[in-house]
Amino acid sequence: MTGMDADEIRRIYLQFMVERGHVVIPRAPLIPHNDPTTLFTGSGMQPLLPFLLGQDHAQGRRLTDSQTCLRVQDIDEVGDNRHTTFFEMLGNWSLGDYFKRDQLAQFWEFLTERVGLDPNRIYVSCFSGDPANGIPKDTESAGIWTELFSAAGISADQVDLGTEEHGGAVGAQGARIAFYGKKNWWCRGGNAENMPVGEPGGPDSEVFYLYPEIDHDPAYGRYCHQNCDCGRFIELGNSVFMEYKKTETGFEPLPRRNVDYGGGLARIAAAAIDSPDVYRINLLWPIIDRLQELSGKSYETDTEAMRVISDHLRGATFLAVDGVKPSNKEQGYVMRRLVRRAVRYAFDLGLEQNFFPQIIPTVAQMYAADYPEVVERGDQVIAVLVKEEQSFRRTLRKGIKQLKTYSESGVSGIELFTLYDTYGFPVELSTEEARKSRIPVSDNWRAEFDAKMAEQRARSQGASKMHIQPLAEAAQGGPRG
Repeated sequence: MTGMDADEIRRIYLQFMVERGHVVIPRAPLIPHNDPTTLFTGSGMQPLLPFLLGQDHAQGRRLTDSQTCLRVQDIDEVGDNRHTTFFEMLGNWSLGDYFKRDQLAQFWEFLTERVGLDPNRIYVSCFSGDPANGIPKDTESAGIWTELFSAAGISADQVDLGTEEHGGAVGAQGARIAFYGKKNWWCRGGNAENMPVGEPGGPDSEVFYLYPEIDHDPAYGRYCHQNCDCGRFIELGNSVFMEYKKTETGFEPLPRRNVDYGGGLARIAAAAIDSPDVYRINLLWPIIDRLQELSGKSYETDTEAMRVISDHLRGATFLAVDGVKPSNKEQGYVMRRLVRRAVRYAFDLGLEQNFFPQIIPTVAQMYAADYPEVVERGDQVIAVLVKEEQSFRRTLRKGIKQLKTYSESGVSGIELFTLYDTYGFPVELSTEEARKSRIPVSDNWRAEFDAKMAEQRARSQGASKMHIQPLAEAAQGGPRG
């Protein structure tokens, strides 16, 4: 255990990359510019995609940063020991410069020598190949890893698992290097079959940290392996090697090969303090500590609630810093969902009065040195989020009471719409609450809810037309006929 905190790791990483000729670029906002395909910046490479696709970057061919990210698809996973919606991704990129050997060696050096992680607990994965598309097995990366492990006095056996399902059936069998297929292939379409002609892609190599004290959960397969979701292996980072281009007949080598590395700051920081729980790091624990003070309850007894609140308020704070306001559309709806879910879990902690003003300054101070804009816009952030907290608290208790009346009949999209329209419950929060309370939820709730929303929009549009028409007639001297 090194005891190094996340702020130290962020600074050391960026300096480490600068020493290797990289230029530090600033974080991109959580709201992507000129990218209608996605609501949020969800990875470090996302703002750099044009340059990975061939454009020249003004800062050169070696870049590095720590990018704030938001992935709402992980919201239902928040509450376990490793998932968060908001996170920082350490990243470095080679745009037609160095490739596999330099990348894997420098990542290994950073983890083992700069952060001080135990190399005996590091495991990796590589691409097993795609014979149907003529893409070979990535034996080059595996060979580099073998050399790095060997230099540390560690035997590096290999196992070809192919899929995560097969991995769960047979296990890693003690192998240090595991090969997977689609899991270790990167492209924007997800797999080689979906790639359009001209699209770049390539194999990737993930690095995992073993927590031997965590028992394997057979719910994820009979045996554990690197990509098992039981929590015994935690992914620290992934190096993508963009070296192929899709053609009409298959794949050909890219004329300019790129490296795209992304690593979770929180997970590396958790490994540095030898904790499988990312909420113990210095970028989350101060919020939990404050929640314990305010509620009089402990993290050990109310773990899930404190994890959800700390993650969601941190994410909502950065969204507000980047200019988002709660609404019922797109990014604003996601912010509303985060805030109201945090308020709902605070209710379980007995925090029934507005508590955001006691938490948001804690978030700001945690990031003051590296992201001063969080402190600079602190009053604005508090004003935006407290207004939303107060709005939801007015109807929260009534909404929960109303939901309980459906205990026997269950809820369809019609009841969910009532909770949304009358009590301000985001529909995802209502379904989550129903399932927690074992209230049956209709299999077709989404279609039923969407139909009620469409009816409401139609009524609203009709009312607007009825209101506008007389005004237009009056402006023209009355109706003609």
